[in-house]
Amino acid sequence: MTHKFDVVVIGAGAAGLFCAGQAGQRGLKVLLVDHSEKVAEKIRISGGGRCNFTNRDATPAQFLSENPHFCRSALSRYTPQDFIELLQRHGVPFHEKHKGQLFCDRSAEDIINLLLAECDAGQVTRWQPCRIKSVLYAEQAGVTSYQIESSHGLIEAAQVVIATGGLSIPKIGATDFGYRIAQQFGLRLVEPRAGLVPLTFDGAGWTPYAQLAGLALPVRIETGPIDASPKQRKKAVVFAEDLLFTHRGLSGPAVLQISSFWREGQPVRINLAPGVDLPALLLRAKASSKKLIANELASLVPGRLADAWVSEDAALQRPISDIPDKALLALAERLSDWQLTPNGSEGYKKAEVTLGGVDTRDLSSQTLESKQPGLYFIGEVVDVTGWLGGYNFQWAWASGFACAQALAARVNS
Repeated sequence: MTHKFDVVVIGAGAAGLFCAGQAGQRGLKVLLVDHSEKVAEKIRISGGGRCNFTNRDATPAQFLSENPHFCRSALSRYTPQDFIELLQRHGVPFHEKHKGQLFCDRSAEDIINLLLAECDAGQVTRWQPCRIKSVLYAEQAGVTSYQIESSHGLIEAAQVVIATGGLSIPKIGATDFGYRIAQQFGLRLVEPRAGLVPLTFDGAGWTPYAQLAGLALPVRIETGPIDASPKQRKKAVVFAEDLLFTHRGLSGPAVLQISSFWREGQPVRINLAPGVDLPALLLRAKASSKKLIANELASLVPGRLADAWVSEDAALQRPISDIPDKALLALAERLSDWQLTPNGSEGYKKAEVTLGGVDTRDLSSQTLESKQPGLYFIGEVVDVTGWLGGYNFQWAWASGFACAQALAARVNS
């Protein structure tokens, strides 16, 4: 028996669920399939379980892509305010936490239940778990369609949407399925890599800082070319966020943000006391204090950090009044311009997103349809990646919405 649908959406994450519901509500007969038993595991664990579902201030400027203009069309047609209004219609309470980031008051389950309700409103058929064995493009009697062999039987549809995400967090079901389908139909890929991910450092070299695991503080962080000139450094990517020390390296919003821009071999530069004139304050303290320098530093940066910094240099383990100006200025420079080179990252197992993906040169920015007729790619599988802070969910909603519009336009034309 062949199951016939107008559209098959493969992948029941944020983009897939939203697109399926929108397409169904436009009168299309939609099948949504996923290889996992549960839908939207990434939504469920995001934002500490409260789902940072969008960013009120989202613009194309917060997205990375080989073609940074690609996301403009979709983002302009479905805005954060549009999704906010959807939440309000469903009675989902939410709040703004930081820099435009919006979270559920109760739980990420509210977002999942909203998306499932939208699918129900569109009479979307859902098969889970359902494994896709093959996707073929066929022509019979002048009519083209996709023949999809699945663990639930043969499926036939004129249009197929790939919303299977990237490689990040394999333990909740991430696979390379979307990339394999793209390559099967001759589409290009931008090499995937882990994004929004903690950075790691050489074990021996990190030993002095491993004792700081769990310490968080606000910093200014940047990255750029190796041995960047002052002119290049003016163009460096910079974020002002919180940093978190770990046993293996650095994490926290500051590092997750910079990780998407960092490349192997590049240093990162960190100001551990942003907004503080360390040279002036240390020299002033020298003139009026008999305290140990670690104690003076503890009024400017966290005490554990001050102790760790001073413990590395025996010459600094004495009253600040006894320390030469040159040594104080060198200490201030190290704290305000700490340069270190990661040896890697925690990889896909801890990455919140996957950078790269299906090359936007082979997709329409208006419809998300690929050069392969009737085959669409939305969400994280596409080479469009947002900053930390709700931007990637906004891309899921916007790309899913634009795709649903196109699906309906084709069927109803």
